[in-house]
Amino acid sequence: MRCPFCGHIEEKVVDSREARDGGVIRRRRHCLHCARRFTTYERIEEIQFMVVKKDGRREPFDRNKVLSGLLKATQKRPVGVAELEKIADEVETRLMEKSDREITSQEIGELIMNHLYHLDEVAYVRFASVYRQFRDVNEFVEEVKSLLGTSQRRPRRS
Repeated sequence: MRCPFCGHIEEKVVDSREARDGGVIRRRRHCLHCARRFTTYERIEEIQFMVVKKDGRREPFDRNKVLSGLLKATQKRPVGVAELEKIADEVETRLMEKSDREITSQEIGELIMNHLYHLDEVAYVRFASVYRQFRDVNEFVEEVKSLLGTSQRRPRRS
């Protein structure tokens, strides 16, 4: 394993444990060159899940794309990485439940928006503005108005 800090290839595993209900092995590693520690995750490689895009193309599911979108939506917001990992886990779980090993990008987007809606309103609006591709400002304003209308009826996070 190459050290992400110095690029050296010699390291030592310091700790290994199961994570996420046994589906992943978490390993803490110690670089023998720069002495810094880093974490890696191992998971069993299964049949690849496919995402069906709006134009009909199919591409392999990439968990990192989900996390990247979540990180962009929650940038400078009080949302922890653990919460984002939980959302990505939920998307993967939904994929594993499907018998045909395919999911539409729309299903993924709606699932993420549902989680963000309950997690952080600003992150929800950010994600929705990219995902829904509003044609004009009026569509965006309508989405924010609908959010404001429902948020007055539900308790706010402290």
